[in-house]
Amino acid sequence: MTKLSNSADSLQIIIPPIVSWLGYGGLLPFVVLAVAAWFDSSHSSLWRDALVGYGAVILSFIGALHWGFAMSQRDMNMHQRTRSFVWSVVPCLLAWVALLMTLKYAVVLLVLGFLIHFWQDWRLVQRVNLPAWYLALRLQLTLVACISLLSSYFS
Repeated sequence: MTKLSNSADSLQIIIPPIVSWLGYGGLLPFVVLAVAAWFDSSHSSLWRDALVGYGAVILSFIGALHWGFAMSQRDMNMHQRTRSFVWSVVPCLLAWVALLMTLKYAVVLLVLGFLIHFWQDWRLVQRVNLPAWYLALRLQLTLVACISLLSSYFS
């Protein structure tokens, strides 16, 4: 099991092993493609395009989390449920638009999409009962995805 420590109150949050494997494993393409863009200058545009494509896929995927929460969370009122359904399609639309842009603008849009989605996750956690590990894990995954995307911008 993966443990996340919260230094503010020294609480340890245990993430289920499959969630750790899949969540952190999903970061591998971000990191590998970002490193490849830095060190393989003869193919850097290929690596950057692949990184933007992967970022778009993942942004679409995480948007769907809110659709699932809206369907399954019993403690959501109708306004919260509607808000989650509506929000869940926004990351997909942002990702699709990013695929139509030049690299510089695509990276900026994807990073903004990931950061706004984390903010939406934070807002949701304030209102509904989600696993204790959810927000801490989403923060880590969001930071690595954003750093990887931004690094490709400067490679």
